[in-house]
Amino acid sequence: MQGETLFISDLHLDSKQPEIQKQFLQFIEQDAMGSDALYILGDLFEVWLGDDDDNPDNLLVIQKLKQLTDQGTPVYIQHGNRDFLLGKHFEDISGSILLPDPHVIDLYNQRILIMHGDLLCTDDIEYQKFRKTVRNPDWQKQTLQLSLDKRKELAKSIRIKSQQQTQQKFEDIMDVNQQEVEKMLLQHNSLLLIHGHTHRPAIHKVDIEKQQATRIVLGDWYDQGSVLRWNAEGYKLDSLTR
Repeated sequence: MQGETLFISDLHLDSKQPEIQKQFLQFIEQDAMGSDALYILGDLFEVWLGDDDDNPDNLLVIQKLKQLTDQGTPVYIQHGNRDFLLGKHFEDISGSILLPDPHVIDLYNQRILIMHGDLLCTDDIEYQKFRKTVRNPDWQKQTLQLSLDKRKELAKSIRIKSQQQTQQKFEDIMDVNQQEVEKMLLQHNSLLLIHGHTHRPAIHKVDIEKQQATRIVLGDWYDQGSVLRWNAEGYKLDSLTR
């Protein structure tokens, strides 16, 4: 739809779940083509081993993104906790633009803070330590020097460990910390925040120094069908139908 900006997150595209990719490709054709912009707020892929990853399913997604950007719709992507190794070559071949996290955009005369959302989960101390490690440029450089097979083994071991730790944690620990939300909004001088990561789609009202702010949470893109549609008249947190 012309005049509409779309926000999605947590697609977790994976060769083992082709139905997710199918829905994403349909979404590009039916919703994103002709829109003002598409923002993907992290975890486009379930795992990204580096820009030299030759997974054919991932390459198909990249081709579709390139078609979208060539057609005139800009695509902006933030790193998630699954695809933090997305790099410059990915940008070049997909036509998309990687954004820092957090990042502020101006949309329809409003100042909006966008994030993947994992930085807000400060009660999960173990995860924050892991995030700090894997986002370190030196760690990433060393990891990308490993063979693709070695990186596959590393990704598998990280995933197994993450699943084990998640099973042992209380759900509230893995949700956002309210004080961190307020801190981020104040720091970036914004009364609007959009993020994903937690898979808990909702619209929350937040009091910030006697002003009311809004926190919009995108859900899991496939299981919850979560997409935020925004135009000059306002926004709607929508669910895709299958």
